[in-house]
Order: sequence, then C-alpha cells, then structure tokens
Amino acid sequence: TEPIDASMGLMPFQTRRLVRRLGLDQAVAGDAARVLTALYRVFVENDCSLVEVNPLIITGDDRVVALDAKINLDDDSLFRHAGLKEYRDISQEDALEAQAADLDIAYVNLDGDVGCLVNGAGLAMATLDVTTAAGAAPANFLDVGGGATPKKVASAVKIILSDAKVRRVLVNIFGGILRCDIAGEGIVMAYRETGSTVPLVVRMLGTNVVEGKEILRTSGLPVVFADTLTEAADAIQQLNV
Repeated sequence: TEPIDASMGLMPFQTRRLVRRLGLDQAVAGDAARVLTALYRVFVENDCSLVEVNPLIITGDDRVVALDAKINLDDDSLFRHAGLKEYRDISQEDALEAQAADLDIAYVNLDGDVGCLVNGAGLAMATLDVTTAAGAAPANFLDVGGGATPKKVASAVKIILSDAKVRRVLVNIFGGILRCDIAGEGIVMAYRETGSTVPLVVRMLGTNVVEGKEILRTSGLPVVFADTLTEAADAIQQLNV
C-alpha cells in the first residue's frame, strides 16, 4: 500500500517506490510508473469508488499492459460526468434496480419475500436486520428518502409490488421531512393503481402519524399496525402465507 495525500495527489517519488517494491527491472520501470499515475488519475477525475487492474502484465518486448480492468463509479457523482452515462447498459442491470435508480430511489433487490418500504438508510438497515432476526427474509433494501412526495412513495411501493417474490410488505416510517400522511397517501395510491392485495404491516412514528394511520386504516387495505420495530417484524413473520 502507498498512502496518498489527497491535496498533493500521487507523487512521482511514490510511483518510483511502488515500482521498486514490485521488483520490476529498469527496462519496464518507466512504463509501470506511467500506468500507476494513469490509474490514480482515472480514479480521481471520474469520482470512482474502485479502479482495479487485473491482470497487469509485462510483454515480451518489455511493455506494461493492463489486460483487464474493473471500474466502479460513485452514482452520486454522475451529474458531473454526463459523458459516462452513455456507457450505461441497462440490460446488464437488475430491472427493478434500474427502474428505481431512474426515479432517484435507493433500492437493492434481495432474495426474500418481505418487501420493505423505509425512509432513511440507517433505518432501512435496522429494518432488514430485525426482519431477518425474526425469521423472515427481506426482498429488498429500499430508502424512499426524506423529501418524497405521495407520487414518489407510490412509485417505490409499485416497484416493491412488481417483484414476484414479494408476499408481504413491511412499512417502517419515521415521519420527519417525509410526513406519515404523505407516506400513507402514496401507499394507498400504489395499491389502488396496481390492484394488489399483498398484506401490509405498518409501523409509523413522527410527524402526522395519526393522520397517516387513519389514511391507511380507512383505505380498505389489508393493514396490520405495530408500535415497535420488533412488533412489526413479529407481525410480518405471522403473515407467512
């Protein structure tokens, strides 16, 4: 490893030191140093989270060549790199994840049958952990975000319901920027537009929680309310249909 001062970047003396540590002879040292410098430049200039060259080879005529590489981009930086979006191949992505990304919804498809609708990444992780501990298996990670509108919440719920694996839905909302009544309106909208009858377990706390629960309670949807996350996970397990 070679620690890099972000304010200075990868310095020439560091590339020389890396080449020496790799045991490369003088014939390829300059080529190897250029590859290392380019590797760092690609990483920084494109806001990457990973740039990996494997394998890096020395040819018979003493050239250093990257035979293959993997690059991960930070999705949150893509607005600065419009040209990179041209390389996107949706056929190589999970269809639901691609749909969610286009709607600015944080979504990861998992293997279980419990669809999870949550606001806040930390709360979403806690929801997945507690659900799993209760013996149920999450079908997704989904953070609908803090500033969601009823339409965005509805879009998130429709993505969950379009997953054929989902047989029950767990809603865990802490009303703050996203008020509970807005979440309730979005959930009802999605169910009515899809005609779904998938049962719901809802845990709501925070801003406009009374209004949010009332919207769901009078909607005619198959809703079970829970006061704590543990109660919600237990209720989900009991809906093991």
